[in-house]
Amino acid sequence: MIKDASRYDETHLRLMRLVQAKPAIVQRDVAKALGMSLGRANFCIKALVTQGLLKIENVRSSDNKRSYAYWLTPAGKAEKAALTGRLLRQKKEEYELLKAEFDLLQQE
Repeated sequence: MIKDASRYDETHLRLMRLVQAKPAIVQRDVAKALGMSLGRANFCIKALVTQGLLKIENVRSSDNKRSYAYWLTPAGKAEKAALTGRLLRQKKEEYELLKAEFDLLQQE
């Protein structure tokens, strides 16, 4: 369960970083950048919108096609910071465990 939550947190953090860096990114590029299907990218974006962490704005591109811009809400920025802290602590714990195992193996 914790691994699933961690993967969920990592995916959402990577998505939030991506849209913060490039608000006009299209979902197909989100999917490619995150290594997931287009449907999963859409699902993740909608989950962040439902949680109030991401806002979608309709815009028109120069060729008159409808496109979207994604913005982190203030709650999204706060959650991004919280996720960063949680994942940093988790990765540090994982590193310490791996380092201890590595040291033990080196001694053998």
